Amino acid sequence: AKHYRTPEGKDVVVGLVETHGRRETESLLRDMEVMPRRPIDHRGHVMMEFDLDAALARKPALLLVDEYAHANAPGSRHPKRWQDVEELLAAGIDVWTTLNVQHLESLVDVVQRITGVRQRETVPDSALSRADAIEVIDITPDELRERMAAGKVYVPETARLASENFFKVENLTALRELALRRAAQTVDDQLVAAMREKGVEGPWAAGERILVLIGGDAMSAGLVRTGRRLSDMMMDAPWTVTHVDRPDHAPPGPVAGARVRDALKLAEQLGGSTVVLTGSDIVATVMAYARRNNVTQIVIGKSADSRWREMLGQSLAAALLREARGAAIHVVTEAAHEAAPEPPKPRARPPWRAYFTGAAF
Repeated sequence: AKHYRTPEGKDVVVGLVETHGRRETESLLRDMEVMPRRPIDHRGHVMMEFDLDAALARKPALLLVDEYAHANAPGSRHPKRWQDVEELLAAGIDVWTTLNVQHLESLVDVVQRITGVRQRETVPDSALSRADAIEVIDITPDELRERMAAGKVYVPETARLASENFFKVENLTALRELALRRAAQTVDDQLVAAMREKGVEGPWAAGERILVLIGGDAMSAGLVRTGRRLSDMMMDAPWTVTHVDRPDHAPPGPVAGARVRDALKLAEQLGGSTVVLTGSDIVATVMAYARRNNVTQIVIGKSADSRWREMLGQSLAAALLREARGAAIHVVTEAAHEAAPEPPKPRARPPWRAYFTGAAF
C-alpha cells in the first residue's frame, strides 16, 4: 500500500494501524500520512480510537484501516469497526483492511472447538462477501511461531503465552486451512456473480457445486445424506436441497409430502440450505437452476419400486445426462430395506412428479 498511487496521483492515507510495538511495522509507516486518533473518555479512561469523521472529511482515494473486527469504545458512532468501514465505502472511499479468519461470524463455533476460545469480536460473513478483492497472507505455522519468538508479532512475554495457548501448531494448522477455504469460497461466489451478470451458463469447474435430486419416497433422507457426504469429500462444497413444484400437477400425497418436509429439515440440520423451484418440466427446471449456479455434480436416486420410470422413452437419468453438458451425474440405487409400499396414487399422476433438487452455490 505504501507504493500504491491512484491515477489522479493521490497518496494513500493511514486511517489506523495497530503496530503493537513492532519496529518492522512502524518502519513501513515512514513517509506516509497517518491520521491522528480520536480520544474517547469512558468511565474515566481515555481510549484512542479511529477518527471516522476526520477520515470522511479527508476523503482519500484509499484509506488503510487495521483490525476490521475491532469493537469500538463505548461512545463511538458505531459499535464495530467494520461498520465504520461500511460508512467509508458508502462515502466513496476505498478501504484496505485486515481480518483474522477466527473473527468470521459463521466460524465462531468451529474456532471455539479448535482453540477452546470463543471470539467476542466478530464480523458478519456478508460484509466480507462484499469485498472487491481478498488477499490471503499465508505463512506456515512454524514460520509464524518463529516470528513470534523473535518479537515480530507480540512483545516477548505475550508471545510466549500465545505460543503455549492459542498459537499452538495444531491450532494454527487448522486456522490456516479455514482461511484458505473461506477465501476460495469467496472467490467462487464472485465467479458465480460475474457469470450471472454476463449471462454466462455453467458449469465452470473452478469449484465444486453439488446438486442432489430427490423425491418424496423412501430414498429422500438417504439422498440428502449422500449429498452431505459428497460435500465432505469435496472440501465442504456448499449444497442445497430444493423442491421442484409442478403447478400443473396435483400436490404430493400425505406420505410423500411428509418425506419431503423431513428431507428439507434434515438438509438444514446437516448444514445445507433449501430452496423451492417451480416448473412443469423437471429436467429443464433442474438444469436451468444448475447452469445459473455453476453446478458441477448432480446426484439422483433410482428406487427399487420403479419410481424412476421411463418417460417418452427416456429415463430421468438419461434425460439429465443428455442435458448436463459438463456436470457429472451420480446415480444412487435404493437399498432393499428402504423400499416401502405407499398408498396408491391416481393413475394420471406422472411417476416422477415431485422430485427435488439440492444445489451448492
